[in-house]
Amino acid sequence: MSLIALSFLPIFIPFMLFLGGYSLGRENSQSIALKASRLSLVLLIIFLTTFPVSYFFTDAWQSSALIRHTALNQIMLGLVTVMGWVLISFSRHYMAGQANLNRYYRWLMFTLASVAITVTTNHLVVFWLGWLGISLSLNNLLTFYADRPRAILAAHKKFMLARVAELSLLAAFVLLYQQYDSLYINTIIDTAAAQFDAGVPLHWQAQVAACLIALAALIKCAQLPFHGWLIQVVESPTPVSSLLHAGVINLGGYLLLLFTPVVAQSSIAIWLLLLVAGLSTLASALIMTTRISVKVRLAWSTCAQMGLMLLEFALGLYELVLLHLLAHSFYKAYSFLNSGNAVNDAIRLRLSSAAKTSFQQAQTSNTVVPNAQTWLMAFSISLAVVIAIRSLFGFDGAFSAWWLFALALTVLIVQWRTCEHSPSIIYTIIMGGFLCVIYAALKQVMHYVLPSYSTLTVQAFSLADIWAMILFSLLFVLSALLHYQVRWRAVRRLSITLFAGLYLDEWLTRLVLKFWPVTLPARTKQQHHAKSTHQPSLKP
Repeated sequence: MSLIALSFLPIFIPFMLFLGGYSLGRENSQSIALKASRLSLVLLIIFLTTFPVSYFFTDAWQSSALIRHTALNQIMLGLVTVMGWVLISFSRHYMAGQANLNRYYRWLMFTLASVAITVTTNHLVVFWLGWLGISLSLNNLLTFYADRPRAILAAHKKFMLARVAELSLLAAFVLLYQQYDSLYINTIIDTAAAQFDAGVPLHWQAQVAACLIALAALIKCAQLPFHGWLIQVVESPTPVSSLLHAGVINLGGYLLLLFTPVVAQSSIAIWLLLLVAGLSTLASALIMTTRISVKVRLAWSTCAQMGLMLLEFALGLYELVLLHLLAHSFYKAYSFLNSGNAVNDAIRLRLSSAAKTSFQQAQTSNTVVPNAQTWLMAFSISLAVVIAIRSLFGFDGAFSAWWLFALALTVLIVQWRTCEHSPSIIYTIIMGGFLCVIYAALKQVMHYVLPSYSTLTVQAFSLADIWAMILFSLLFVLSALLHYQVRWRAVRRLSITLFAGLYLDEWLTRLVLKFWPVTLPARTKQQHHAKSTHQPSLKP
């Protein structure tokens, strides 16, 4: 296949998804799921067979008018294609027997097509239309079960916040067009990077545009206090939750990566990300520990992970942003699609004789609280390993990401040392070094995928880096207290407050409903009877 033919691949995949969604949406036959599955498989095969050539010859297509041919865009298109095949194949059995299957597959394919357009276009107008198309299509999926009040309320809040993000992005694109006199993304990015290298500061229009792009990314990634809808959309079908958490919500990170030369030059935009995303990461990670429901824990985990991804961008760790985006997509897709097996796994564990004995012992015995010597030993090993590997690979820039890895490794080593059959010190050091090498190697691989913006990186132990280290240290200390010292009165109060989600979503929900009320579906007779049976009446 010639290079010219391959250059049309980014258009072919979203076009076929749009066409397939339109066609299947008009059908009423029992073979809708089969046709959708076959189409997704064909698109996956086409992408996989052409990806090696399209990836290594991206430089020849950089000047396309409507299509942006870079390694980043090819990887994102591949992510959309793979996720589309996985979700449609899973839906074939999961959604079997459901009513309105044609509506489900139509909006699922429209959403995937809109994402594919957004991650491949080189035109600001097309990018914004694709961004809008994602939100509108996804809203129809979130309200697939129209008789669930929580799902309708969550979709209503998501709808309003999405409009704010879209208006922010539209205003940013208008300002970028006025400043750079171009609607093409590659022209804007190249000009901004060249001006920075020449020592020309950003004009006020570009500064405001950078802040608006950062705001759109924060809303898209459901950062506090704009997070409530993400926790409540678990009322939608599991494939939709997986699509949202594994794909759509990651677009905030892609948006920042795409406009790195503009956003990274604005100190206001960077500190907006550092403050909002940093505090969201801290709060969401702690709140997640108080949740029991598998899906709700995964939703809070997504909020924390997205905050960490945005924080990594603000620290100039662009290769970590891409690595985080890809790893989070596959992990969350698997976690949500496998969430239904949690009950089966628990039953299997309890039916096992050996596991049953250990489970009973765990119920009757208290959690082993590590002493100060264990914590000090684990932290010393972790910090020594991290500093050695970082020096070996020659990494520079922000140290906070390595500090976070050292703290996470400390927790892992403490768990090893407090288990019944704890490993030796030599084994602990070797395994810690091995994990750190894997982390450094993946970081190095992602570095070759993205353009080099070494001049835009944050220096180690700068104010931004120290802020991130403080947040990570606070997360480490509070997590340890919540896990090992829950009997303390202050820790119990903190746990209660975290269980309430810091009451942030209640405030936003009241504000949204006051600005734009929504009529929720009426309860069924069964629901009303259950409520009247188990709850006392509020009437005198």
